[in-house]
Amino acid sequence: MEFLNYAFMQRALLAAVLVGVTAPAVGIYLVQRRQALMGDGIGHVAMTGVGLGFLLSTSPVWMATAVSALGAVLMELIRWYGRTRGDIALAMLFYGGMAGGVMLINLAGGSNANLMSYLFGSLSTVSESDVTAICVLAAFVLLVTLGLRRQLFAVSQDEEFARVTGLPVRALNLLTAVTAAVTVTVAMRVVGLLLVSALMVVPVAAAQQLSRSFTATFAIAVAIGVTVTVSGTVTSYYQYVPPGATIVLLAIAAFVALTALATPLARRRARAAAAGRLPGDPAECLIPATRGAGDEAGV
Repeated sequence: MEFLNYAFMQRALLAAVLVGVTAPAVGIYLVQRRQALMGDGIGHVAMTGVGLGFLLSTSPVWMATAVSALGAVLMELIRWYGRTRGDIALAMLFYGGMAGGVMLINLAGGSNANLMSYLFGSLSTVSESDVTAICVLAAFVLLVTLGLRRQLFAVSQDEEFARVTGLPVRALNLLTAVTAAVTVTVAMRVVGLLLVSALMVVPVAAAQQLSRSFTATFAIAVAIGVTVTVSGTVTSYYQYVPPGATIVLLAIAAFVALTALATPLARRRARAAAAGRLPGDPAECLIPATRGAGDEAGV
């Protein structure tokens, strides 16, 4: 535990815990909305914010937050109004954001080391100001994802039904997009902009192997997220490997392990359920009982 004696590791571990909590907390809504790669696109756009931060000698984290939030809003507008050309517009937004960021960092006199630390994460470059920004942004993310979990879940499941019930669907979609953008900037110092999307999606996919309840999936995904971010950060310190890549590979390993564990358990439960009924049992012909609106959501 000697790594706790170093201030940079204390900052890195605090940031890792916050990333492990916030990334799956937002990712669960993106997975439900079938927008698993949204974080990857926002990460590309956030690179322009990082470049502007270097060029204007301001905080890259706060500048990336502003630019990525604007990019997330544009993504939602394109999704609403883009129609047939929406995918082309999104592609230009993503790749233009990455190219613009690289160009701005170069104009600001930044080195390849600066660029790599934001693309793939770096333990030693997490400063006190970064930790302060990450704490503030993480508080916002948790306030939204937990405080509005019922509304966000309803919109993620069925936008038309949510609209009929009177929910402000477009406002909630914009809020989800902005929250995802904030999460990207929370995670970029530890995981990196190119890998943050994996941490938003993989822990959620791993948790879904064990549970279909929203509440249980949320809790398991956060537990996996915290475990892999802390483990990856510590492993990076001892083995001198990139923290972002290590964290993502650990998350994928957790997904594979839980999938291998869940598959035989599901088969065993199915066989047990089948064995409990005699052939021709009328129960086989019954329609499953209707569940309440909150049963699946677990909220």
